[in-house]
Amino acid sequence: MGHRLSKIYTRTGDKGATGLGSGERVAKDSLRIEAIGQIDELNCVIGMVLVHDIREEIRACLSEVQHKLFDLGGELSMPGYEAIQAGDIEALEQDLDAFNANLPPLKEFILPGGGPAAAVCHLARAVCRRAERRLVTLARQEDVSPQGQIYLNRLSDLLFVLCRILARDEGGVEVLWRHDRSRRLRTTPPESRGEE
Repeated sequence: MGHRLSKIYTRTGDKGATGLGSGERVAKDSLRIEAIGQIDELNCVIGMVLVHDIREEIRACLSEVQHKLFDLGGELSMPGYEAIQAGDIEALEQDLDAFNANLPPLKEFILPGGGPAAAVCHLARAVCRRAERRLVTLARQEDVSPQGQIYLNRLSDLLFVLCRILARDEGGVEVLWRHDRSRRLRTTPPESRGEE
């Protein structure tokens, strides 16, 4: 791409339309722009993970993911262009397998948390799922490459595994969802408080 931003505001979007990389003007709330926006938001949240003190192999992995997400946004802005390839998905799967190899198996769902970086990574995972849903919606209406959708699907799995690793690295604990928990908030029986 040869364009460089020399002037930040252009006023061309003041009436609710924006330009695609192809030069086509579309509504700012179109499905395509919504999908691009969700991918941008995901990239921002991953950036929030990266400002934490995290191990270098996770930093390198997520930094590459940020570049790929920018590529995916560019792909969506130029209908017919394909930036995400099968090799990108395979690379995510290899990272996923490597990071997951030494984690204990899960028997329950995990609640978001575990430490500052882990909690933000959980947010990134949730935003990734939303971006994937928006891409699914777009694909029902317009012609888009399926590779981007698959990439986001694998990425959400990778982010979940990274949440688990980051929680351990930060000395936090994984809070497991308890389906059998009591919903009672009282700590003493009613009769001991003089209630009937």
